[in-house]
Amino acid sequence: MPTSFSNLSLAEPLARAVAEMGYESMTPIQAQAIPVVLAGRDVMGAAQTGTGKTAAFALPLLQRMLKHENASTSPARHPVRALVLLPTRELADQVAQQVKLYGKYTNLRSAVVFGGIDMKPQTLELKKGVEVLVATPGRLLDHIEAKNAVLNQVEYVVLDEADRMLDIGFLPDLQRILSFLPKQRITLLFSATFSPEIKRLASSYLQDPVTIEVARPNQEASTVEQHFYSVSDDEKRHALKQIVRQRGLKQAFVFVNSKLGCARLARSLEREGMNTTALHGDKSQDERLKALAAFKAGEVDLLVATDVAARGLDIKDVPAVFNFDVPFNAEDYVHRIGRTGRAGQSGLAVTFVSPSDTRLVGDIEKLLKRKIELEAMEFEEDKPRGRINDGRRAWREAGEVGDPRDVLDAPREALDAPRERERERERAPRPQREYRAAAAPRDPFFDQPYEAPASETPPAWEAGAKPATSRVSANIKTKRKVAALFKSE
Repeated sequence: MPTSFSNLSLAEPLARAVAEMGYESMTPIQAQAIPVVLAGRDVMGAAQTGTGKTAAFALPLLQRMLKHENASTSPARHPVRALVLLPTRELADQVAQQVKLYGKYTNLRSAVVFGGIDMKPQTLELKKGVEVLVATPGRLLDHIEAKNAVLNQVEYVVLDEADRMLDIGFLPDLQRILSFLPKQRITLLFSATFSPEIKRLASSYLQDPVTIEVARPNQEASTVEQHFYSVSDDEKRHALKQIVRQRGLKQAFVFVNSKLGCARLARSLEREGMNTTALHGDKSQDERLKALAAFKAGEVDLLVATDVAARGLDIKDVPAVFNFDVPFNAEDYVHRIGRTGRAGQSGLAVTFVSPSDTRLVGDIEKLLKRKIELEAMEFEEDKPRGRINDGRRAWREAGEVGDPRDVLDAPREALDAPRERERERERAPRPQREYRAAAAPRDPFFDQPYEAPASETPPAWEAGAKPATSRVSANIKTKRKVAALFKSE
């Protein structure tokens, strides 16, 4: 089995591109998968994340498609012959870039389609004709329904990160897409894990596949130094800054569990002077690509992200990964820490464990099949104690002279003094106050005794009244007599 790319029988254009990219020795998944794909067999491959699965399927597929290579400008001469499906937009864009680099010296065309952006530029590119189409399932179905993508000549199908596609509910979309493809094809399924669902999917769509496992399922990379620190939720941000400063880390991933928590943490770290950007699903695709590009270019120190960035992203020389939140899914822990220690390099993975994360840590222990020891976090002297406002008030009350922003260096007694005095005031008995209602103002007229009037005079309303008769009241008017118009018989 060849272990060097120079020993592979690659065509000259592919060999030249591989040499320019600095590829020399093959990873285990590449060494085992490339010869099998070149032989035209279906493959079911599993390997640790970050072990070069993209080259394991892209290079042999390009090699086999060179027989269709042509320089014609007609779209009909460039039908889709290889389809690569991936779960996330960032991963699709990354794989498409790699495929372009591998085939830069060939006449094979490639394109990528994913959601979150306008379909018109993608439609124009598809209309020109492409041999390799990299796509996410949802956007590909949109192009199929719009008659922009015709898949009746597809010879090769790659399901990359298949377990993740199943986790986020892409199974119905995958089944619809595969129904548009020819029955006779080569299908390659690559996944970081071999779950029972993945095995059922493989048995449905793969024909006599060659199973390749180069690592124990769900095994973390051996080159990553892992630490689990027991801290409270309020101490996580300070612990993160302290480790970054102590280790002299220039770049790091910071993973959180929610989009809202991701945005809040990124803003908080940015206010504290750290060069930070956020990557989560609520951002537009343009913002996500810009954040990722800035991190790759070294313009951003900390990339705060949800698990949208936990799968497959290949960013070289990232020295550390922080799990600000313990992942809900234990398998995501393996994928998160796989963002560091790539290609045999060493890396650091730090997980902050709060008291409410006991069950989640237990799930990770079951997955890794080893006991996780929680470490105590020793904070430096500049750890803030109490509220800053209380410290400033204590600084002023102590009569100290200087910049009140230096209150973090004040002794603990000075910071706690205001709280102690407030507690003493609350515990002290309060004097009972006697409350009396205010006397209402009095009118002297009502204090005088009653005196009868000197003469009895009738009320005014009686003076104007008519004397009553025995039969009709004086207040009732009698009927008037009028002439009859008709005389009754």
